[in-house]
Amino acid sequence: DHMGMRIPKEDTNYYGKGLERPVYFVSGEPQQRGKFMNNTTGTSSTAAKFASAFALGFEIFGDKAHYFNVVSKKANKKFGDTLFEKAFSAHSYANIKLGNAQTASVRSPYIYAEDNWVDDMELADAAIYSMTKGWVSEMGFHLLESYNYAQREKLTPWLGTDTANHYQWYPFINIGHYELAKELNGKERETIIGFYREGINRVWSKARQNAFYRGIPFIWCSNNLTTSFAIQCYWYKQLTGDKTFEELEQANFDWLFGCNQWGTSMIYGLPSWGDTPVDPHSAFTHLKNYPIDGGLVDGPVYTSIFKNLIGIQLKDADEYAEFQSDLAVYHDDYGDYSTNEPTMDGTASLIYLLAAKEAAPSKSRPKGETSPQSSGKNFSYSHGGIIRGDSTKKNIALVFTGHEFAEGGEFINQTLQQQKIKASFFFTGKFYENPSFKTLVGKLIKNGNLMGPHSYEHLLYCDWNKRDSLLVAQKEFMNDLLSNLDVMYGQGINTLKLKYFLPPYEWYNDSITTWTKQLGLQLINYTPGTVSHADYTTSKDKNYRSSETIYNSIINYEKAKPAGLNGFILLMHVGAGPDRTDKFYTRLPELIKYLKQKGYQFQTVDQLLSR
Repeated sequence: DHMGMRIPKEDTNYYGKGLERPVYFVSGEPQQRGKFMNNTTGTSSTAAKFASAFALGFEIFGDKAHYFNVVSKKANKKFGDTLFEKAFSAHSYANIKLGNAQTASVRSPYIYAEDNWVDDMELADAAIYSMTKGWVSEMGFHLLESYNYAQREKLTPWLGTDTANHYQWYPFINIGHYELAKELNGKERETIIGFYREGINRVWSKARQNAFYRGIPFIWCSNNLTTSFAIQCYWYKQLTGDKTFEELEQANFDWLFGCNQWGTSMIYGLPSWGDTPVDPHSAFTHLKNYPIDGGLVDGPVYTSIFKNLIGIQLKDADEYAEFQSDLAVYHDDYGDYSTNEPTMDGTASLIYLLAAKEAAPSKSRPKGETSPQSSGKNFSYSHGGIIRGDSTKKNIALVFTGHEFAEGGEFINQTLQQQKIKASFFFTGKFYENPSFKTLVGKLIKNGNLMGPHSYEHLLYCDWNKRDSLLVAQKEFMNDLLSNLDVMYGQGINTLKLKYFLPPYEWYNDSITTWTKQLGLQLINYTPGTVSHADYTTSKDKNYRSSETIYNSIINYEKAKPAGLNGFILLMHVGAGPDRTDKFYTRLPELIKYLKQKGYQFQTVDQLLSR
């Protein structure tokens, strides 16, 4: 129900009575929300959550604490006593009126419409029993109460279904079952574990029908459900030692990290070398360009939901357009709050899941060895290729490619010398061995520019319309790229120090990236957002862009985006051929001067991507 995007400390919006955000008392009664009334029936769902949190806090900070020696024992005891009292007072408040409490927004028609509360009471009683067992014997009735509540909601209602209201069955997993099962023995324990098993099987009956083992409905915040379900599978395995659902658990974990139809991780900045959200619906990134590494976004939704939500408008071209379907969509776009807004409770659940994975036994790497690309923080990737450097730093790399033409080469070289900057040049093998270009190549090398490979024959690697369809075999690809490197080596370029490869046509897929890595190189590509790469088009092309249009696209992007051109790989061509008379390279001095005035530092690609 917020009013616009801003950093919290800068909240100066007026909500009706002053600058304070409206807060609604948990009364247990339905509350007016603009034209509508919410469906609150009681106090339990909210107050019981507080009770279990306070009880867990007591186990950490109170007299029972056996670690967490953060403050003095006296201070610990005082804080522990407070948490102990709060756990019981919250539990009492949860019993004032049994039922669920819903939120009440006025400006927005969307609320957190939680309908269940029995699971919260089950957890609260289990947590209070755990807090008091062994030294307050009369508290055993909390264990019995927890077990009784467990019988009333055996399965979290969304498991195995195709849809649910927004946050209807929050927190999407019955935490009480796990905490209760740890306290029980015999038949009662098996009964509770059986509830988990049945719920997992209901999802599995759907998941087994598709390649991703996807049985989670594409409702709003589907990633929260995915995370919670993976945790339920993990808890089942912890309680039983049964690994029947281990592959299903892993499939849901992998879905979050990119094994999905969009081929992208759903966690900002993780993994650092992967394709991850870069334009989330977040004030921190949108206004201040602060990285929010580890933030889980809402995730894909049914296409029908996306089309009917209010106020959604994509700000940029949809880079996943070819993977959208009539079933579900995901957009890495600030304008889509339904799929790309960071979710706090989902991220909290993800932290638990990652901690569980971290604690699991695994083979460690040899001492001193790190995972590949493990430190590529704040880089942006697409199909495994780096498409942008650190977006928090005002650095930019000018990149020029060449194959047939080089009429702009001398002008570009002189401009770089006059401006005292260096650029990166990626040429094909045919370009390097062309006698007409030999002098230019020599000057570029002498002046300290980065020289890189761009293939030998300038092959098209994959279909323009079906990116997954390869047009070359691995052997053909490798022989072609190795030929490019051989020609470069013959011209005195130390190819052993090369790190990066820029594919011909700037078009590739995951297979090409993988094959590139097998040759010891990292694939890179231009940063999308401008049309600088269209400087080769002619007036006869349907995609023709004039030099004025290209120049304005760069300037306008720099002005409009919070991160501007930070970390940009700005690609142009060293020549466009005789059919294009409007040569964009003539605007290069003007462009460089403008960017210098804006505070940008010009770097070669290897400097921009240094770790």
